[in-house]
Amino acid sequence: MHLVKMHGCGNDYVFVDTIGGPGLPEDTDVNRLAVQLSDRHFGVGGDGLILIERRPSGRLGMRMFNADGSEGEMCGNGMRCLAAYCFGEGYVMDTRFEVETLAGVIAPVVTPEPGERRVASVTVDMGPPREVTPGVVVALPRKAGGPPGPSESPPSFRGTFVSMGNPHFVITLPDVEDIDIAGVGPLLERHPAFPSGANIEFVNVLSPEGLRMRVWERGSGVTLACGTGASAAVVATATGGLTGRRVTVVADGGDLEVEWAREGPVLVTGPAEEVFRTKYSKAIPRRR
Repeated sequence: MHLVKMHGCGNDYVFVDTIGGPGLPEDTDVNRLAVQLSDRHFGVGGDGLILIERRPSGRLGMRMFNADGSEGEMCGNGMRCLAAYCFGEGYVMDTRFEVETLAGVIAPVVTPEPGERRVASVTVDMGPPREVTPGVVVALPRKAGGPPGPSESPPSFRGTFVSMGNPHFVITLPDVEDIDIAGVGPLLERHPAFPSGANIEFVNVLSPEGLRMRVWERGSGVTLACGTGASAAVVATATGGLTGRRVTVVADGGDLEVEWAREGPVLVTGPAEEVFRTKYSKAIPRRR
């Protein structure tokens, strides 16, 4: 099986090209394969698996699986990588094209290096937010280890729920550097307030044009960046009057430029880099 490893701001994925390559056997257990490939010690290592497909409509298709094997609706950083790869391989000739996902049809625009098929950056039209609900309060269970004191109450987080085709909970804090993401992230992701789970963004407003963001991704855990998460963060803070609609989002893995047109789509611009190509020799898991 031939694989391509790519990342956008450190949000890294393993790609299987089913257009130019042999693809996967029909009985492949893709969920288990995603877990196997994403393992950073015994696999290739990544935040998930993305299948590059050609759909009956003639459009490109994207299937995205998180590191835990669950299938996600869409991934902004993964989409930029897919767009850069497919443009470089000649699967599309125009710099703007459409990709079918579980979140709908997404339209990336590549900016190539002068005179080359090599891509300098990619802008992804994420579409408009599907839902924006400010003022959501989520209370977490008390820590185990004894009864609470007389004034102790369960920790709670107030934020904005945003759907970008996938669910996000954006929490604005004075400082995000010391937040225990690995501790509270999974509790928020799986909270009953979010029946389908949620991606969790912790953001600090740096200025009307700047946000610091750290991420717990649904199904993958702590990641260095999240394209849909950056979109949700700007939608949440702009809705709350904390930022404008053109914002640089500083993630752990790099910067993303986000623009939200009034009553329109969210555009995210950032890098997409190929790390390596390889042949994977381990057995492909099959459906039982």
